[in-house]
Amino acid sequence: MQTPETASKGLPINAYTELKPGEEYKPIMPPDREFPEVSVYSVTTGLVMAVLFSMAAAYLGLKIGQVFEAAIPIAIIAVGLSAVTKRKSALGENIIIQSIGATSGVVVAGAIFTIPALYILNLEAEFYKIFLASLFGGILGILFLIPFRKYFVKDMHGKFPFPEATATTEVLIAGEKGGSQAGVLVVSGLIGGVYDFIIAAFGWWSEVFTTRVFAFGEALAEQTKIVFRINLGAAVTGLGYIIGLKYSLIIAAGSFVSWYVLIPVVSYVGSGLTAPLGSTATLLVGDMTAEQLFSNYVRHIGIGGIAMAGVIGIIRSSGIIKQAFSLAVKEIFGGKTSNEKGERTQRDLPMSIIVMGILITAILIFVFFNFFVVNNVLHAVIGLLIVLIIAFLFTTVAATAIAIVGTNPVSGMTLMTLILSSIVLVSAGLSGEAGMIAALIIGGVVCTALSQSGAFITDLKVGYWLGSSPHKQERWKFLGTLFSAATVSWVILLLNETYGFTGEGALVAPQANAMAAVIQPLMAQQPAPWMLYLAGAFMALILTILKVPALAFALGMYIPLELNTPLVVGGLIAHFVSTRSKDAAVNNARRERGTLIASGFIAGGALMGVVSAILRYAGFNWVNTEWFESHSAELLGLVMFLILCTYMIWDSLKGKPEEE
Repeated sequence: MQTPETASKGLPINAYTELKPGEEYKPIMPPDREFPEVSVYSVTTGLVMAVLFSMAAAYLGLKIGQVFEAAIPIAIIAVGLSAVTKRKSALGENIIIQSIGATSGVVVAGAIFTIPALYILNLEAEFYKIFLASLFGGILGILFLIPFRKYFVKDMHGKFPFPEATATTEVLIAGEKGGSQAGVLVVSGLIGGVYDFIIAAFGWWSEVFTTRVFAFGEALAEQTKIVFRINLGAAVTGLGYIIGLKYSLIIAAGSFVSWYVLIPVVSYVGSGLTAPLGSTATLLVGDMTAEQLFSNYVRHIGIGGIAMAGVIGIIRSSGIIKQAFSLAVKEIFGGKTSNEKGERTQRDLPMSIIVMGILITAILIFVFFNFFVVNNVLHAVIGLLIVLIIAFLFTTVAATAIAIVGTNPVSGMTLMTLILSSIVLVSAGLSGEAGMIAALIIGGVVCTALSQSGAFITDLKVGYWLGSSPHKQERWKFLGTLFSAATVSWVILLLNETYGFTGEGALVAPQANAMAAVIQPLMAQQPAPWMLYLAGAFMALILTILKVPALAFALGMYIPLELNTPLVVGGLIAHFVSTRSKDAAVNNARRERGTLIASGFIAGGALMGVVSAILRYAGFNWVNTEWFESHSAELLGLVMFLILCTYMIWDSLKGKPEEE
């Protein structure tokens, strides 16, 4: 977090510190003046960003399980566009562009963490079901958060670091000086996009390198089930840079425990078994590869860890939930309307509109559940109550997590929602395939609501620092949600038709697989691997005692090894470029330039991944499968990956303090 001495010249000196008694924070855009904010240009550009980044985020999230936050790249693009078009007083418009466009990543997260589980379980997932679940969840997330805006962004001023909001704010302020940063993002986006497009569309080199390339590596994998795997994509490496060395190492450590401790142990202990172990296993443990051991046994330990990490997060936030719940009740039912005629920078949507919006959305969700999901009034009422209660209570957890660490543990909370939904629905007589569809749609609505509320607090904090009108951000956020929901629904259908979510070459969709793995035994009344879940839960408790972020570690245990190892590479690059100089200002400039490059890799690689999927869906596939799967292609891929990393380091080291 920045100190007053290092704060941007554009922000007041008390922007990042707690206010003294009687002290006020005065934003860059004074509240007593009107500034250009909502216009045809800002709304249209924001919607275009929402559509483009929804496609990119959906592809990347389904491929590696990590949805990048679009706020910073969109802010950079908005800054660049305002410079190119020479718009005056563009700060207010850029805030609206960023706020509308940022709905992309959050709505995508809500959909892809749950909906693909329907395909994984061979169930129906029509466009309208995906669209309505995403839309209703996104709307609820906005409506539930608005009553807490003042608490998080004003009352807690200086007490929460808001890391992502800080970065976005600094980018927007830098835009007032010119759009040079956008050039770095564009170049890196082209490089990352072309690099990943060559892999996906032409297959000139392999996407994954494994130690099976070498004879000793093949022998090691066969005899001890030990194998090293790394994804060679630009987008994944860029994501590792953004995450940073600390968290990328924690995630990778979870993966290393799975692949280099648990898998060899399971193989050794189960090598003498003469019958398959577990209700879903069809092979003997001794006949399974390392990948099969991971899929059948070890990943369930990670699922247990993810669920327990979510429970721990809620328990830790219980005081905030209670306080926020009381605040919401007073705001909604206390008849407070002073906001409506107050300062421009503190004016929210009227509470009457919020209450009416919640009621109308609740009615529409009930109609959706009753006539298109469960076809039963009692089950629809149960589903509605689960959505409203969990989404409201967990809203503050999501917002607090974003405000403190910039990460929303939405997957863990959604897993708990699915478990709770399944238990309640089964008790009410709804099970089997119908029960799984209902629980996953409910989970999709809740997941989107929590993802939306957590991320929206970032937009509102950016607006608070800079002086935008929150009621305008809140109003136009609904339109961004509509476009993002429609886009992600189409992309999920497209990617399912192109790659699928099961079988050889399918998209990984790790969170959706986790949801499917949890819900199937509960709804199909099959024996679930409860002992493995319990082992993961206790591991999360132990990690928490050791003050290790349990959610990051558990996600590492669950996500495949090849998707975690490049995160470490990106994190190492971030550490390297930001520590080479003895001058702190130089190190900071290099780190920030690297952040732009990494954002370009992520956005470019993910967008071109969508393009390659569209081309493949249309019948254009230039990949020579025999070459693409050969050891020679893997070795070439490793060489190209090293060249990509070298470029990233070289270009990042060009950063200079005067560029900021």
